[in-house]
Amino acid sequence: MVGLSGCGDDSSDQPAGGDGVSGQLTVFAAASLTESFTRIGQDFEAAQGVKVIFNFAGSSALATQINEGAPADVFASAAPANMDTVLDAGNGDGEPVTFARNQLVIAVPKGNPDGVTSLSDLTKPDAKVALCAEQVPCGAAAGKALDAAGVALTPVTLERDVKAALAKVRLGEVDAALVYRTDARAATTDVDGIEFPESAEAINDYPIVVLKDAANKAAARAFLEYVRSDTGRNVLTTAGFQVP
Repeated sequence: MVGLSGCGDDSSDQPAGGDGVSGQLTVFAAASLTESFTRIGQDFEAAQGVKVIFNFAGSSALATQINEGAPADVFASAAPANMDTVLDAGNGDGEPVTFARNQLVIAVPKGNPDGVTSLSDLTKPDAKVALCAEQVPCGAAAGKALDAAGVALTPVTLERDVKAALAKVRLGEVDAALVYRTDARAATTDVDGIEFPESAEAINDYPIVVLKDAANKAAARAFLEYVRSDTGRNVLTTAGFQVP
């Protein structure tokens, strides 16, 4: 599958995990979880001896892949709406659990050369702004924040996920983008994250669920609990996620 990436030791001679957990685990996770889940996956592998393979992408794209039969054990979404798409299709195993929250900032080039301080600054005639596509959680959140601020803007590009929107700023192709606080924090070498009050009106809850057709349900359930453990929560909060 395009977008699958491994994490940890590629050796097939993995030690058996505790509580009968072993083998391989495939996790479909929102793009904004890339850094945090990669770290959690490495820690989980070390603790349990389970090889973790990630597919990071926009939550809407992941939900579509799951509903079309892509093999996966766990789905972690950046918004409940995309999780509902999977549940409504009968592809969840049990109820999802909210494990983190996230909110938006305005990502600008390092040093904030245009002096952006608010959403209204993005409406200037020469401002080039990137947003996530509306069906992607970061795009839906951006729409809510803009509505709350009473601001209308026309982006020059609509991106498939938050990492793609952020990349436009990092590459100098746009002046700003609305991205999650965690993504801006992970890219502090290249960008600054400008906080704005209306982001409080568009906080996203992140649910996670074991999937109905999971090939390794024991490992999937263990991973879900690991994400919610103190160890997993510390990784997430250090990255800038909020506790649900």
